[in-house]
Amino acid sequence: MIEHHQDSRGLLTLRLNRPDKANALTPEMLEQLIEIVQGARAARALILTGTGKVFSAGADLDAAKAGLATSPLWEELSAALAGLPCLKVAALNGTLAGGANGMALACDIRIAVPTAKVFYPVMQLGYLPQPSDAARMRALIGPARTKMILVAGQKITAQQAYEFGLIDRIVAPEDLMAEAEALVGPSLAAQPDIARAILRAAAGDPQEK
Repeated sequence: MIEHHQDSRGLLTLRLNRPDKANALTPEMLEQLIEIVQGARAARALILTGTGKVFSAGADLDAAKAGLATSPLWEELSAALAGLPCLKVAALNGTLAGGANGMALACDIRIAVPTAKVFYPVMQLGYLPQPSDAARMRALIGPARTKMILVAGQKITAQQAYEFGLIDRIVAPEDLMAEAEALVGPSLAAQPDIARAILRAAAGDPQEK
């Protein structure tokens, strides 16, 4: 249910492939994603996307009831993605919901199709958001808009997410992957150490990790 491929340029593409269940995430899917990302230290760039009309509905409902909603796997995946020393683009092929927000927030750039929506209904479901999700969202869009999503439970459109700064570009569905590849192209073409140094500088962290 997780497709992955790293090409000769070092571009790692991760694709959620459970479209019949809106790419809802199971513990096994999260574990597979963590394993792939942790083993991808040589990747020069990463594109994260999904199959179908929804990027991810978040946690699989049955798995959530069985404890996935509060599992440390979400934070482990976000940390692994955030720590990968290459440019990471979330190419959102559709709606981004619940815990799946953490994956997108841990990426450097987020692009989305016009029909995508973003929501994180932790207040309605009675769960706490992952700490890093709230922190990353607040850093991107500020506390008031973060409260609109997490506390007021608002479902926002791609256009609103773009205006907030949560999504960086809205792209036609047929152009989504081409746009993502264009964004990572300069990093793939650059010397690896230069690409990493510029990424760190852009993130406000000029020091080598």
